[in-house]
Amino acid sequence: MKKALIFCRVSSREQEESGYSLPAQKKLLEEYTLKLGFNVVKVFSISESASGSKQRKVFNEMLDYAEKHRIEALVVEKTDRLSRNIKDAVAVNEWVNEDPEHQVHFVKESFVLSKDSKSNEKFIWNIKVSVAQYYIDNLSEEVKKGQKEKLSQGWLPTRPPLGYRSVGEEGRRMHVPDEIMRPIIIEMFRTYAGGVCSLSILTDTLNAKIWPLTGMKLSISMVHRYLTNPFYIGLNTWNGQVKPGNQETFIDKNTFDKVQEILAGKVAPKVSKHSFTFKGLVKCAGCGGTITWETHKGIVYGHCNHYRECKQNKTVKDFELIEKLVPAFKALKVKDMDLLNWIRKALKESYGIESSDYSRVLSELNKREELIKSRLVSLYNDKLDGKITEAFHDERYAEYMSERSAIESQRTKLNNKDRNFYDKTSVLYEVAQKADEAFLMKKPDKKRELLQLVIRDMRLNNGEIAYNYTKNYQYLYEAVQVTNNSKISKNKELRKKILEQPDFVGVKANIKGFEIERSAWLSMSV
Repeated sequence: MKKALIFCRVSSREQEESGYSLPAQKKLLEEYTLKLGFNVVKVFSISESASGSKQRKVFNEMLDYAEKHRIEALVVEKTDRLSRNIKDAVAVNEWVNEDPEHQVHFVKESFVLSKDSKSNEKFIWNIKVSVAQYYIDNLSEEVKKGQKEKLSQGWLPTRPPLGYRSVGEEGRRMHVPDEIMRPIIIEMFRTYAGGVCSLSILTDTLNAKIWPLTGMKLSISMVHRYLTNPFYIGLNTWNGQVKPGNQETFIDKNTFDKVQEILAGKVAPKVSKHSFTFKGLVKCAGCGGTITWETHKGIVYGHCNHYRECKQNKTVKDFELIEKLVPAFKALKVKDMDLLNWIRKALKESYGIESSDYSRVLSELNKREELIKSRLVSLYNDKLDGKITEAFHDERYAEYMSERSAIESQRTKLNNKDRNFYDKTSVLYEVAQKADEAFLMKKPDKKRELLQLVIRDMRLNNGEIAYNYTKNYQYLYEAVQVTNNSKISKNKELRKKILEQPDFVGVKANIKGFEIERSAWLSMSV
């Protein structure tokens, strides 16, 4: 009984869907070997989804197995299922010519190749191999041509990176944001751009979110590839070419460029194990150096490093410093309800005007983007009609996509600006209402954010803290000191006169404070 190997291969998804699947081939070949009385020792299969290197590996494994186990027959469906290039055909010929007992059975072609095959049979075999080679080469050319055309249309001819998904029919697929993964990718870029997180920590953080959703675990190298992929800012990279893409982007270029600088080592990430409330915010009154914070037995201490000549040797505990700053926040609490209502009215009006400006600018950006989309369609149609050259098309296409990318960057900045304005005005009203409570009830990272908004120029002098208010909160402090005075608060007319003084009416908010030129206080009718 001859020992035989079965070799199955399908070349495309269409073949599988048409019934020419691997199981179907295997069944056909097993029935053939059973009819001839062969002893099938092993079955080798190559799926249509296997890469070229994988297919080559399985083919070589089959020939090696045949050599080591003295296999006498290889059974395949037809010529192009076994060999698709001259190199494979030479390997098959060498195996066949080693022993007169070696045979290759091509079931659907009713042909058996052996050392003793007639010259015309070997000639036909070689022709079929050449035809298979021609088919593969031609298919490769057509695929590359299709990929080039798809790239020129602004679409990546392969699977998109994490954060996007493919939609549409085969051959007309587009890439759109994946609404589930998009916020995770945005957070990935923003976190790394912040310069406070290593790739290793970032990878662990991402896996904690992605694994429950997809079952996929990212490696550090995968995260690095995502962070360096310009697809996220509208550029498609394919075979060394970089072309503008049509995909919707959600990472602004400034953030992407910041990430590239960090990855290139131009800006080293500042990875810290501790998030101290006062880190970088307090200076030494003696030498002007920044106070260093460290943990000892669970308590956070601050002290001068004495990099310059300094006589201060006293350390301070962070909770002691927090207690010393409580009066600074208490001094901002508004007791006069008329002033509190006035502040609320002023902030509502400011935010209303800011929202109106936001909507106007956003509308202008959206209109500009729609115009660019329309021009891209016209540009592509002119290319198909032969009205313009490919070089002209590529040049104008790059210009339009560059402008589109700039619009997306502006839109991101606008959204951040609107969010910052809302956050900062909300904080001001919270401080005016709750003051020290608003400060004490917050977690360390939120305390730090509040300190940066309210207080500046903190200086430590032998355990005592000196400080100034930021511009907006200095205005609030002055208004509170006047209106909280017991004598004035009882005199309605006097209070009205004070609130209408130039110091309070028409004061402009600092752009860096509220992100827009806006009246911080409104005139008040009592």
